[in-house]
Amino acid sequence: MTVHDMAHIELYTGHAPPTIDYFVSGMGFTRVADRVEADRSSILLRQGETRLIVTSGRGIWKFLDRHGDGIADIALTCDDVTETRDAALAAGAESFAPAYGNPVVSGFGSVTHTLVPHPRDPDAWPAGRAWESAPTARNVDTGRVRLLDHVAVCVEGSALKDYAGYYGAAFGMSPYSSEYVAVGDQAMDSIVVRTASGRVTFTLVAPDPTKSPGQLDAFLDRNGGPGVQHLAFLVDEIIPAVREFRDRGVEFLSTPDTYYEMLADRFTGMRERIAELRATQILADRDEWGYLLQLFSRSPYERNTLFFELIQRQGSRGFGSANIRALYEAVERDRLAAG
Repeated sequence: MTVHDMAHIELYTGHAPPTIDYFVSGMGFTRVADRVEADRSSILLRQGETRLIVTSGRGIWKFLDRHGDGIADIALTCDDVTETRDAALAAGAESFAPAYGNPVVSGFGSVTHTLVPHPRDPDAWPAGRAWESAPTARNVDTGRVRLLDHVAVCVEGSALKDYAGYYGAAFGMSPYSSEYVAVGDQAMDSIVVRTASGRVTFTLVAPDPTKSPGQLDAFLDRNGGPGVQHLAFLVDEIIPAVREFRDRGVEFLSTPDTYYEMLADRFTGMRERIAELRATQILADRDEWGYLLQLFSRSPYERNTLFFELIQRQGSRGFGSANIRALYEAVERDRLAAG
């Protein structure tokens, strides 16, 4: 296989303290290391197998000016870094200056992919940077988040299939599923691509250009083009995780009571469980392998772009057709309420 895993995600921000506080105080990440350079500073956060790098400073002002706070790089582990870079370039990728000794190629919009060797030590810090251990570092295996389940990427409607083809040719990712959701006079299309390892999953979503503009068009406008719409964090038990994160100040999207009335018809024999889901506003869906539970945060960023998801899988391998519609409707309600 060409690509194995996501080594780390790098988020650029204009205001590091509130961003760090959101992840550490709100979501239970640990600040494990710091790195200061001439034009930027980075902080490494970790929870379970998920590693986030939060970077700020004058060296990233062009990205921030165009996109606001958001994901700038998704680092991928590869069997052969050079071979993967060459495959990406042959598929139409743009090559950038190496990052700390590692090749960097274009992904979507201004988001890049740093290519790093596999295997890697899951406890090692991202290579190439002179990290210093943070004074607050502690055991990072006590949080709710296990790993990064998938990354949702918003692209232009006319380019959806092109991006799916690019990730296949460049990184060996195969189409896993597709979904078309129409809500009123708006609609979205999606293609999920996944590596053979199952460790890298991108959900590519796009507005239907033949329909009226909606929330995905608004995202593309606010974000200055394609970008990461949300990061989905896998948890073992979502109900206590949601309650804990809410108590810590994380805000989630709301779900109408009518959703749970319909859910009781679809999940017969789970009325007690559904009452808990209603109380915590969690979504549920199932496929042929099992069921999944999900909930989505409000965006904590000024441009209302990037947000986050908690997901619990009980055998389910997909994303839930009904939940895709429920997410679209929830984001739309939130967008309209915000004016």
